[in-house]
Amino acid sequence: MGCSLQYSVPYQGMTERISTADLKRMFSEAARCLRDQHQQLSQLDSVAGDGDHGVAMLRTAEQVEAAAQDESSQSPRAFLRDSGGRVLSVDGGASTALLGAFLTGMADAAGESDLDCEMLAAIFESGMNAVSKQTRARPGDKTMVDALAPAVAAIRAAAVSGAPVADTLQQAAAAACAGAESTKALVARYGRAKFQGEKTLGHTDAGAASMALLFHGFCLAFTAQGEMDHGGH
Repeated sequence: MGCSLQYSVPYQGMTERISTADLKRMFSEAARCLRDQHQQLSQLDSVAGDGDHGVAMLRTAEQVEAAAQDESSQSPRAFLRDSGGRVLSVDGGASTALLGAFLTGMADAAGESDLDCEMLAAIFESGMNAVSKQTRARPGDKTMVDALAPAVAAIRAAAVSGAPVADTLQQAAAAACAGAESTKALVARYGRAKFQGEKTLGHTDAGAASMALLFHGFCLAFTAQGEMDHGGH
């Protein structure tokens, strides 16, 4: 699943703080990306898994979209907690359990007010920590963590450097994309894929690809337009 990113100018309505409405737009774009690519995600999963990852991500997208449309969530914390709970309700195996943990972990560090880059880094790190408590997988194990870890690190680095929010999300998307691509050179060590051993070489991990799509969607929410090619898309 090839991954090349190209973005245009930042969205003109952008400020240096992310409101709840902005956050909902980020996740709506991420859900759209998952929906658009769910068949290819299943194809990737069929190499070493049971081929249903795309279906699980499609159901995840539906729950995230429902949370984004729920007007009762009026703060970043409330929206992320609602999203996490909805995703955890999806019967999608380890992938949805980890994504749900990621979102609820983000909610734990989020507050009631808009987010600046420092806050954004903090909530993504909290989400990453929540995932780490649920799985022993680390970068290099050919899982979603290979895309998530570099993306979160990129957000923290951008926050430290004082980068604008739009640039921060672009850097995170690029890092997630590169991380997903790197899984082609790895042998799976977790999940059903580990039983395939060397057969997993040369193929992108489906979970890492999904995580890259999420961060791509986050970035698209703050650019006037964007294009992503995943195996010809």
